[in-house]
Order: sequence, then structure tokens, then C-alpha cells
Amino acid sequence: MAKIFHVLIEQDEDGVYVGKVSELQGCLTQGSSLDELMKNIREAIELCLEVELKEKIHISEDQIKFIGVQEIEI
Repeated sequence: MAKIFHVLIEQDEDGVYVGKVSELQGCLTQGSSLDELMKNIREAIELCLEVELKEKIHISEDQIKFIGVQEIEI
């Protein structure tokens, strides 16, 4: 059964895209384009899941749930 993950994407000062998966601790990567970032994040997710399985780490979907992104002006 396929799982859905949420990728938070930012662009740094050098124009590099940085992606972080909120549901997987420490799962992040970067790419010079959005296409490259998405290819890299897919690989990163697979590796994070592999490590979780190997080390018997299980984070339930109830523990971490992506809610959304909010913008605030001050």
C-alpha cells in the first residue's frame, strides 16, 4: 500500500531547492531544480524508510501529522 508524504520546499539564497519530509525525522535533501529535488527526495524517503525498518523504528501516522503551512505578516 502506497504512503503519502508531504514535502516542505524552500529555496535558499543561492537558488538551491531544499526539501524536508515532515513525517520522517531527518529526511531532507536538495536539488538545483524542482525536478531534481523531487527525484532526490524520493530517494531520501526510501532510505529513511529502509533505516526505520532496519532499526525497527516505527513512527505511527498518529504521532506526526502534516497540518499545513501558514503565513504571518508582522
